[in-house]
Formats: sequence, C-alpha cells, structure tokens
Amino acid sequence: MSPEAAHAQSVDKLVYMANQIGKFFAGQGPEAAVSGTAEHIRKFWDPRMRAAIFAHLETGGAGLDANVRQAIESLKVVPHQS
Repeated sequence: MSPEAAHAQSVDKLVYMANQIGKFFAGQGPEAAVSGTAEHIRKFWDPRMRAAIFAHLETGGAGLDANVRQAIESLKVVPHQS
C-alpha cells in the first residue's frame, strides 16, 4: 500500500470513529452531541489523532457529520489539554 493510500485509510478511520462518537451523543440533543463529542475526543484521542482530524477539517472535512464538525471546530479554538 502506498503512503498516500495508507494516510487516506487512516483519515477515513478517524472520520468513521468521530462520527460514531457523534452518533452516540446525538440522542441527547444537538448541543449535548457537540459538547459530548468534543469532550470525548479531547480526553481520549491521542494528540496525533486530533492533529490528523484537524488537518482533515482544514482540507474540507469530507464525511464528517455536522455535529462532529462543530465539535472538532470547537476543539481547535480551545487550548488542547490532555
């Protein structure tokens, strides 16, 4: 597998994971879905994973659900804490 294909597959997995987290919180309403998704990603995702999803968002964020996109955008504004 080429490095480009491996990177695309990795980003696809992150998008899938982020959307799954968003779906989990979606039943709590849009505001809670955004904050819950953001909190989960902030607490449990490795900094490299967060950096990759931020980079993906910068290139358009293809495949990200609306609430997940908002959650990731909110994380970019707040200083990253572990």
